[in-house]
Amino acid sequence: MNENLFASFIAPTILGLPATVLIILFPPLLIPTSKYLINNRLITTQQWLIKLTSKQMMAMHNTKGRTWSLMLVSLIIFIATTNLLGLLPHSFTPTTQLSMNLAMAIPLWAGAVIMGFRSKIKNALAHFLPQGTPTPLIPMLVIIETISLLIQPMALAVRLAANITAGHLLMHLIGSATLAMSTINLPSTLIIFTILILLTILEIAVALIQAYVFTLLVSLYLHDNT
Repeated sequence: MNENLFASFIAPTILGLPATVLIILFPPLLIPTSKYLINNRLITTQQWLIKLTSKQMMAMHNTKGRTWSLMLVSLIIFIATTNLLGLLPHSFTPTTQLSMNLAMAIPLWAGAVIMGFRSKIKNALAHFLPQGTPTPLIPMLVIIETISLLIQPMALAVRLAANITAGHLLMHLIGSATLAMSTINLPSTLIIFTILILLTILEIAVALIQAYVFTLLVSLYLHDNT
């Protein structure tokens, strides 16, 4: 195959115009809604999952932190649906782009940190210097804690992009191997194809887990600042 291994991660275009915005707006359209008093099983299951996830993430927060519940639930739904749609053939996964992940991570992280400095300035500053630190180590520890604080949104973005990209690359390689072996050895092709199916199931789980991990870490940053 002459196709570039990273061709599937290039942002698509329509008539020369970037289609990333349309792709980002597409997943929310797949979330079913109901206008009836009695919901069907799909809507009921969806509401139960949202309630369970929201309850688990918001259990550790105070009243001020729980005001973020709608944003965090919307975030986990958006990332999960985007990751799952990216597993379809000839599709594009926006979460493989570091720029998009940073666009999600930086505002949420900055909002939590600014809230912490506004409401609990003493506790926020106390994180830069652990109690009982020897005097000669104070400047070094302040620098280290500052860097660790500033690196948090980058860690969020890189973790999500790396996990999704690695899975997609592995599926691409195994799929290419399946096509190459189909004309050489049928038993080996069946074995590789079985591995591909198992990997696809694993990637579905990874897509959901990474959405939960991203949102949970944002929730933990919020908890530390409220």
